Amino acid sequence: MTQRPTAFVNARLVDPASGWDGPGALLIRDGKIADVAQGGDLGTLSADIDVIDARGAMLAPGLVDIRVKTGEPGAETKETLKSAALAAAAGGVTSIVLQPDTDPVIDEASVVDFILRRTRDIELVHVYPAGAATKGAKGERMAEIGLMREAGCLYVTDADRPIVNSKVMQRVLAYAKSFDTLVAHRPADPWLSAGAVATASEFAGRMGLSSVPPIAEKIMLDRDLALVELTGARFLVDQITTACALESLARGKAKGLPVTATTSINHLSFNEIDIGDYRTFLKFDPPVRGEDDRQATIEALASGLIDIVVSAHAPAPAEDKRLPYDEAAPGAVGLQTLLPALLAFHHDGRIPLVDLMRTVTSRPAELLGLAAGRLAKGAPADLVLCDLNAPIVVDLDKLKSKSRNSPFDGRRLFGEVQMTIVDGRVVYRV
Repeated sequence: MTQRPTAFVNARLVDPASGWDGPGALLIRDGKIADVAQGGDLGTLSADIDVIDARGAMLAPGLVDIRVKTGEPGAETKETLKSAALAAAAGGVTSIVLQPDTDPVIDEASVVDFILRRTRDIELVHVYPAGAATKGAKGERMAEIGLMREAGCLYVTDADRPIVNSKVMQRVLAYAKSFDTLVAHRPADPWLSAGAVATASEFAGRMGLSSVPPIAEKIMLDRDLALVELTGARFLVDQITTACALESLARGKAKGLPVTATTSINHLSFNEIDIGDYRTFLKFDPPVRGEDDRQATIEALASGLIDIVVSAHAPAPAEDKRLPYDEAAPGAVGLQTLLPALLAFHHDGRIPLVDLMRTVTSRPAELLGLAAGRLAKGAPADLVLCDLNAPIVVDLDKLKSKSRNSPFDGRRLFGEVQMTIVDGRVVYRV
């Protein structure tokens, strides 16, 4: 079916790739952006074009979320690929990268191919797999990184499991470099982190929660950066959350190491006190930190030290969350709340809008070699139309995910997604 050309007029165009944040208009034709008018209009439009009046709403590239978990394959009761895609579309997220710790683990080309074929049939948002760095994500033997890369995985990672053996990590980095493949790794010293459900502090002590000191993040990051310097591999720090680790990251970047860093919207939005009366929806891995660490993370995002914000979408059904805090599953759904939660820092005047949007659009797209993430002629028409000032109250019953373990439940946010477009197709509309 041929798509009719569509023009958005009277929009607030936000294009982080060009640095533009201002009035404008945009034309979509044949699934791609055919024209962009920054600061003006598109001129006379032919009768075959559908015209949408944005009424001043933000028109931006669709979000690119590079850390998403699903249950499929293996645990479809938590989340299917389709339910994750529906949640992404409702949140203005047009591209997602799946973590490999599924069942079976995405550690060979055949599983990568399954994910890609399955998501093409769904025809909602773009879904890409990340491959496991080691077989079974067990940290013992290197996976077939080259074959997975050829099959279509965008980077390799063992997700939540740190690769403890430094020799194995060195081999992964060296081998990945030969394919120019990005390696992502969670910085967490496994011995200091073992059994921990909170960050070490007076609060954790009073609550009786087993805890991990923030230095555990720095210790592992320092090792990883030394191996990156040795091998020259491209490296992604997966969810940095502490001030002491940020100091190590800054030194590594100052040396010119090929290092990029993410943090999650959860660690930007909450601190350890928000756990309150053992709220398991606030149990994450890594755990929520103290307010000093949270503020340091926000400042690092504002300065550009942290490059990318992820939802860290990790669905868990009610029976896995409604348990004693130390027994509950970690993680939260976040695809639908990523954008409005991030916009809080714009509304508070902490970070300019175009800089915020860069962390979830052009920066992750550039890192992974995707054509998306920009408003430019010839780019894919992957877009989000968002009313920045429209209030929303997060309601678990209205989330599209099969699991509804959101820490934002009941929170009032601003920024309603009005429309999500993927390859010129409307995949979500209020």
